[in-house]
Amino acid sequence: MKFEDLLEEIDGFGRFQKMVLLLSFIGRLTLPCHFLLNNYIASVPSHHCDISAMDGEVFFGNLSREQKLAVIIPRQEDGMLASCQMFHEPQFHVLDALSNFTNVPLVQCPSGWEYDNSTFLSTLATEWDLVCERRGMNKAVVTIFFIGVMIGAAVFGSLSDRYGRKPMLLVSYVFGMGFALASIFSSSFTMFAVLRFFTGLSITGIIIVSSVLCMEWVDIRSRKLVGVVDSLSWTLGCMVLPGVAYGIRDWRWLTFTVTSPLAVALISWRWVPESARWLIANGKVEKAQYYLKKCAAINERKTVSASIKAEVLSTIISEGGNRKYSYLDLARTPRMRRLALLTGATWYGVASTYYGISFNIKGFELDFYLNQFLYGAVELPSKFLIYHLLDQIGRRKTEAGSLLLTSSCLLMNVFIPKDQWIVRSIIGVLGKGFASISFGTLVLYSSELYPTVIRQNGMGYNSFMGRMGVAIVPLILLLDDMWGQLSQVILCAIALFAGLIVCLLPETQGRCLPETLEDVEGTSNCQDVIPAEAEEKEERENVQMQMS
Repeated sequence: MKFEDLLEEIDGFGRFQKMVLLLSFIGRLTLPCHFLLNNYIASVPSHHCDISAMDGEVFFGNLSREQKLAVIIPRQEDGMLASCQMFHEPQFHVLDALSNFTNVPLVQCPSGWEYDNSTFLSTLATEWDLVCERRGMNKAVVTIFFIGVMIGAAVFGSLSDRYGRKPMLLVSYVFGMGFALASIFSSSFTMFAVLRFFTGLSITGIIIVSSVLCMEWVDIRSRKLVGVVDSLSWTLGCMVLPGVAYGIRDWRWLTFTVTSPLAVALISWRWVPESARWLIANGKVEKAQYYLKKCAAINERKTVSASIKAEVLSTIISEGGNRKYSYLDLARTPRMRRLALLTGATWYGVASTYYGISFNIKGFELDFYLNQFLYGAVELPSKFLIYHLLDQIGRRKTEAGSLLLTSSCLLMNVFIPKDQWIVRSIIGVLGKGFASISFGTLVLYSSELYPTVIRQNGMGYNSFMGRMGVAIVPLILLLDDMWGQLSQVILCAIALFAGLIVCLLPETQGRCLPETLEDVEGTSNCQDVIPAEAEEKEERENVQMQMS
């Protein structure tokens, strides 16, 4: 007997599963806000040397504000005021339009900077003067956060396979909310960076644990729908974030606001069930029996509840019991080792491309907040497209095709002049949409490839590889200082490489979830297709033969 057979009897997508999906949705809503929060709080507004200390000087006379700036701060080639330097002494002859001068001595800003508050009231840059020679620290905080996410993926992946999905979800909720709220009261940049590291480490558990938990409770037919609905929480967060940021514009209050949904998720945690698959795989059949009977009761399958017995559940998985699995099991057997290498490389490529596009928010001439909203809104039709493509062409073709289309969009924008910003913006938004399809598909695809006994380890490893790519993205974007399109060329190559790697993975459409390492190695009796789908497929083939 397979777990899928049992799910069919107790309703694999009834009210119980919908409750689990809703509880997961609440917790995941805050994740895109934190992952993209650095687009706002680490933004560097326009700035120039602060000359307020010189306002009382007699030599300024009755000069207007604009004239004072003109004689104190030099202009750049684009006509904007210099950001990091000022004249050694006032240059009053600058007011004469016919004046021409060179080699005027300049000095660094002695009294700090004055910032343009039209877009942001407060950011990390304005809080701790992270500009000029310290400007790179704004990018560093992004990398620091995702290094925390990367390490957290490995930690929570291993611990949730060892101690269960539900306990680790609680740990992620508590510590994620705690560190995020503590970062609001940071008194220095170093303190903030450390707390952001631990915030990233903590909240990543929500991603990998909740996704797997939902997938392990539903039947084969519903996995596609659950994967898409679960990913809609990310889309909603991406769309809401720019509106919230526009209304608040202060980095402390913005951080508090995007963290608040975790409080609701923490309160609702008590209703989250443990994964019955995990319980059975680890020999805890009594607890699995409790949750399965609860599922049957909520789904109004009470007649089936009486037949759910511990001795029957113990026969579902032949491997497991008291054995403890680790990341080493991803490399012990040949097929498992090959699978880990391929999915790891794919996650690295998909995450790098997705966040490379998301972080390049200033690469177009649209309004800052509007650009971010469009990047989030395009994910909505992308998710509905995923729902249809997964059945029409399968997981592998959807993943590979979306990556190749993302690569094509990145390549096209390399050759389109920057003055054609409307065309560049449209292609950029389309590229984000295709990247969203690849990411949404990959989460479902990966969870279907790994067996239950090490599924969380597998997803933790994949998330680790993905966040490693994201941590490097800010450094890739800095390469634009060498050549304006270099980062786009690199991201294009990464997406293309990942698309080719996906073609080597097996298709999982209509297949039951593997439970053990034996299932992956092909030495078990796991059926490839559920009976209903097999009958439909056979019927279609018979009709085609009769027509021919």
